[in-house]
Amino acid sequence: MSDTRESIADQLGATPAPAAPIAEAPAAEAPAAPPPAQDAAPLREQQLDKHGRAYATGRRKDAVARVWLKPGSGKIVINGREQEVYFARPSLRLVINQPFGVADRTGQYDVEATVKGGGLSGQAGAVKHGIAQALSRFEPALRAAVKQAGFLTRDPRVVERKKYGRAKARRSFQFSKR
Repeated sequence: MSDTRESIADQLGATPAPAAPIAEAPAAEAPAAPPPAQDAAPLREQQLDKHGRAYATGRRKDAVARVWLKPGSGKIVINGREQEVYFARPSLRLVINQPFGVADRTGQYDVEATVKGGGLSGQAGAVKHGIAQALSRFEPALRAAVKQAGFLTRDPRVVERKKYGRAKARRSFQFSKR
């Protein structure tokens, strides 16, 4: 049955019109149109306080960090102490400076932070989260880079609660055969 069917173009005896040039013309014009639309789309607004600082809150585990970011020489002060004193481990200092490395802004901003709760690792993660949030509020153009690195997302992992009948959350008591 499919052998006897003819297309509409065959029945009319007309050859199909070349669709490629028509399709190419809008395609050539289409890339020129989006860049003005992207420029016209407003970025997020810069959020600064009356002192010209960007404020953000960072959280990790049980730690909560309040972070103020302002242009400066790269000095980081946590709870009134330098970062080298407060976070003595180099790995924790690396964690704090990660958002600046991703955004290529190392040594360009001063950070003042107050941290409460949790241990040192959680506090370092909270300060990192706060710095990333504040950086995206001070320079909204950096938001894409910081977000792609995953620094704007709060890490939802927290300590699992202890269950009754167990030594810890999942650890059983030592088995005694007799």
